[in-house]
Amino acid sequence: MGVFAYILILVISFFLGSIPWGLVISKVFFGKDLRDEGSGNIGTTNAIRAMGKPAGYAVFVLDFGKGLLSGFIALGIAGLFSMGKPATDIATAVAFLGCVYGHIFSPWLGFKGGKGIAVAIGCLFVTFGPIGAFIELLIFAVLVIVFRYVSLGSVASALACPFIALVIFWGNWPAVILCAIVGFTVVWAHRANIRRLLDGTERRVGESKQSGQQQRQRTRSRR
Repeated sequence: MGVFAYILILVISFFLGSIPWGLVISKVFFGKDLRDEGSGNIGTTNAIRAMGKPAGYAVFVLDFGKGLLSGFIALGIAGLFSMGKPATDIATAVAFLGCVYGHIFSPWLGFKGGKGIAVAIGCLFVTFGPIGAFIELLIFAVLVIVFRYVSLGSVASALACPFIALVIFWGNWPAVILCAIVGFTVVWAHRANIRRLLDGTERRVGESKQSGQQQRQRTRSRR
């Protein structure tokens, strides 16, 4: 029955994660496709740039919420099947994997979705607990505040995920491995951002598109 419970959690969390709230809000309230705006991403950062802060923050809350809900559903199913602590930890790690993969590989968008940060943090409040999730948020926030690159904070928090999982789930290797897979997948989803960071062409928080283009031109001229 344990395997059935994990499969059920994976399926539910995947389809919850796959709901493209950024696209839904852009089409319903703005009459446009968010994928045709800015970076083309359906996540919070592009939503703020394309639709403004209220809509962008709504996208964040909804994406965060589907991750949080995935985690709580995993706890509920684990309780229904009377799972012990190690099995429950694996169940929440499965939910973490499912909701993030659903978001990044949304079947409603041709298996192309967002980059998984908001939904991941939401689920981590259940998977890691509040302390572990706040550590992830702290890593993200400090780097974004200091360097003004959302992508840098996102990649750093994703890379920290396996190490935090190792501490929280010490000895529960399935849970650690699942969290590590998610962390590395989120890094992979940011591969274009990483290239731009290395090239010095990534847009900073608050930077206009025009100033970003000027920065890219300056970078090319120095080569």
